[in-house]
Amino acid sequence: MKRVITALFLIPLVVWIALWAPQGAFDAALIVSGVMALYEFFRIAGMRRLRAEIPGALAGLALLLAPEPFVILILISLAAMILALFAADFRDSLPQAAALVLGVLYIFGAWRCAMALRVISPHWLMIALLAVWAGDTAALYVGRAFGRRKMAPVISPGKTWEGAAGSVAGAMAAAGVYAHYLLPAVSFWGVVGVAAAGNVAGQMGDLCESAFKRGAGVKDSGSMLPGHGGWLDRIDSSLFAIPVVYAILRFSPF
Repeated sequence: MKRVITALFLIPLVVWIALWAPQGAFDAALIVSGVMALYEFFRIAGMRRLRAEIPGALAGLALLLAPEPFVILILISLAAMILALFAADFRDSLPQAAALVLGVLYIFGAWRCAMALRVISPHWLMIALLAVWAGDTAALYVGRAFGRRKMAPVISPGKTWEGAAGSVAGAMAAAGVYAHYLLPAVSFWGVVGVAAAGNVAGQMGDLCESAFKRGAGVKDSGSMLPGHGGWLDRIDSSLFAIPVVYAILRFSPF
């Protein structure tokens, strides 16, 4: 019940933010969710001893809002190595510096892509989100009804190849219906192809976060979203799907 109540609150809010929110509110939503997810990522990565939360959040804001993200990413990498000099054990310096850069790029880099995707069209941002949401729902029901072959039994025992296929099909169907009404000028097959790619990326994002959590010995990244775990648990698939959808639109002839 907690999961349903949380979803009933979050989904309309996210749809409003993606499609209609003023730019300031949209940016604020990315900042808040990004900082929360980064804090959880650092917890999973064992970064508490480095006290990386505030430097990581500032680096994330810079990557999200700076006009030239490439230079900012280089500076973040250098700052992470300097910060790692203060590690209690120098054997932790390299992995902790790498984890800081990865966390900032993983979360705020994806949100930077969300900003750019919304500039192209808020509807394309919704296509990326639908590829995850509809895919998750389809995977749940198809997996329960037909799931037999385990997809990644060590990382996520509940996932099956049948559920994964259902997830792709659900994403394509939802994106096709959405685009028919709200992106009528765009090729139908182009839209469903982009949605399929975003969905596959999102499934990989979910598996990657599950592997990180399993390695850290935690079930959820956090507990701030009742029934859904933490912020990172909720957005892990979108953090992979959004950059892939943006990259297709930005760099392909489509």
